[in-house]
Amino acid sequence: MTSSAIPELLPSTRRALLHRIAVGQTEGRAPSLVGAVMRDGQMVWSGARSCVEGHDPDADTQYRIGSITKTFTAVVVMRLRDEGLLDLGDQLEKHLPGTGVGDVTIAQLLAHTAGMPAETPGEWWERTPGTDRPELADVLGERPGMHPVGRLHHYSNPGYTLLGSLIEAVRGEPWADVVRREVCLPLGMERTSAQPEAPAAGGWAVHPWADVMLPEPTEDLGLMAPAGQLWSTAGDLCRFGAFLAAGDEQVLSADSVREMRTPAAPPGDGEWDGGYGLGVQLSRRDGRSLAGHTGSLPGFVATLWVSVDDGVAAVALANATSGAAVGAVAADLLRITADAEPRIPEPWRPLPEIDPKLLELAGPWYWGTHSYALRVAADGGVELGPLRGTGRSSRFRAEADGTWTGLDGYYLGETLRAVRREDGSVSHLDLGSFVYVREPYEAGGAVPGGGVDQAGWRGLPR
Repeated sequence: MTSSAIPELLPSTRRALLHRIAVGQTEGRAPSLVGAVMRDGQMVWSGARSCVEGHDPDADTQYRIGSITKTFTAVVVMRLRDEGLLDLGDQLEKHLPGTGVGDVTIAQLLAHTAGMPAETPGEWWERTPGTDRPELADVLGERPGMHPVGRLHHYSNPGYTLLGSLIEAVRGEPWADVVRREVCLPLGMERTSAQPEAPAAGGWAVHPWADVMLPEPTEDLGLMAPAGQLWSTAGDLCRFGAFLAAGDEQVLSADSVREMRTPAAPPGDGEWDGGYGLGVQLSRRDGRSLAGHTGSLPGFVATLWVSVDDGVAAVALANATSGAAVGAVAADLLRITADAEPRIPEPWRPLPEIDPKLLELAGPWYWGTHSYALRVAADGGVELGPLRGTGRSSRFRAEADGTWTGLDGYYLGETLRAVRREDGSVSHLDLGSFVYVREPYEAGGAVPGGGVDQAGWRGLPR
């Protein structure tokens, strides 16, 4: 992301975005619908439609954001991890004893792979007061483990209640206070809160077969708050989208945010175009990889999607229990912006200097007879990928000891090193026991297993 001034969107783009909002509000029969777009760290457009003429909401109007709250909860958990106060592999019991599901790990709760049920026992928790569930036992019920732990992605609202209670146990203060102090305020999200603050939209249910409405109650969710309590605005969620794309050292590093966006759980049945990271939903739409979250509570639906590659995020919020397809609206707002005004790349510039030993490694390498190329990246890392066709490729980060660590793909976390001869020349590259040499099966080379035929390469005798 760049902090330089960002030009205003073209009039044709703004009109297309407003048209999409208008269609979404009309076809979704939403009392109101507001949308916004973030590009390269700044909100560049917002628009709204309302059933009350002359009273459209704006990017500063609060809506309830439902399960987008889970991503805020996950950010705090990742902060605790980065501070060394817990490990994602820790069993919950280590920090929050006596729950009855203490053998599940923190990572499994974040990724919804802890085998827990989707909802709480008893009445619909989203439409009843949190005082109906005063203890964790009231949230978890008699059967808190219903699926094999770690083997299945099963979305669990009670799982995030446990994460909220974990935060309170480690920090020693209420979940809402921690989220506001450690996430919202550092990111400039002053209009994001646990309770509605005017101006705020009222929640409505729209009759499925008639154009009439019914007000929905606004309940304080109590222990379930970490799963869906928050209220926010389109403007604040654009700020949060910028954070999910690039991180912010005041809250979480770019590496930790990237970890949250990395798939941690398989998609559910019928959802092979998506998945789930650590508190972050993942989706493939219009050929793009999106990260963010959807949310709903009685009277409200919400979506935030981010395309890191495009540097664009989009938000759509509506005050209707159902009908307004804000997930599709947000994805379309992002697509319209990115397609109409694609990101202009930074100018190519040569490196100011380069280590000759690093430059020596650039160029073609062979794993067996597969041809690969190693390219030097501008940040001092390297990229290794096939010269032709498809194959394993990864980016690598330079380490202080002269090795490189894989950042993505098959070699994520693996170590790449250049093995040198006594005279200092490069013998081969070693990558997780895979040996890359300058010539395929070169005589006297570092060929795993040895046994290179001394007669060398040959054709088929006639």
